Amino acid sequence: MTPAEEVALGCRVLAAHGNADLVWGHLSRRDPGGTDLWLKAAGYGMEEITADRVVRIDPDGRPTGGGGRVHLEHPIHTAVMDARPDVGAVVHSHGEAAVAFAATGLPLRPVGHEGTLFWPPDIARFTETGDLVDTPERGAAVAAALGDRNALLLHRHGLVTVGPDVPTAVLTAIFLEKACRMQLTVASAAHPDGPAHPDGAGHHDDPVEALIKRDRCYGPRQLADAWAYLVRSLDARA
Repeated sequence: MTPAEEVALGCRVLAAHGNADLVWGHLSRRDPGGTDLWLKAAGYGMEEITADRVVRIDPDGRPTGGGGRVHLEHPIHTAVMDARPDVGAVVHSHGEAAVAFAATGLPLRPVGHEGTLFWPPDIARFTETGDLVDTPERGAAVAAALGDRNALLLHRHGLVTVGPDVPTAVLTAIFLEKACRMQLTVASAAHPDGPAHPDGAGHHDDPVEALIKRDRCYGPRQLADAWAYLVRSLDARA
């Protein structure tokens, strides 16, 4: 599969699992042959992306191949990949639960298995602005806030996830969106002994159990099986 085909497939999986937002949001993959990267083209929904709607760009965001316009927020991708040689793919999306949860500023708790991928410690956050990350300076600030973590919440904006490859970055985005949605559900529920717990306190794993579950539920084999299932499911929808 070519890099453009990988990005297209990843975009369609993201769209099918809570990360679509009209024509916004994007996925990138590092080019295996150099410093460029392959990025979803602007102007299309994630579910519409095919290999000919993926553009190759250089570290400054200039098109060097592929097809389509470059997203304004390409600095998220170029800056993260510049700062993280271990990262092969980056997702930025506006999943509704992630946007809503990021706006609360509450710590993300592992109320379900998915949350263990991001806690402990609490998930990384970018709070400098809720505006677009459309300059090299803001891209570098996002990369610095992400550090060596696998995900970051952009305040009042959405999420960024990374991985060594497209499947890992995409799965991480899907799991983060679900973790945010589950905690919002817990936070809104009334409890017999009093009001709802806004941060899920008392209704999540302790740190030791969370780390055990992280290794047990999301090892390489489990992620490979989950990705294969998502691709099969996507084919079944066609």
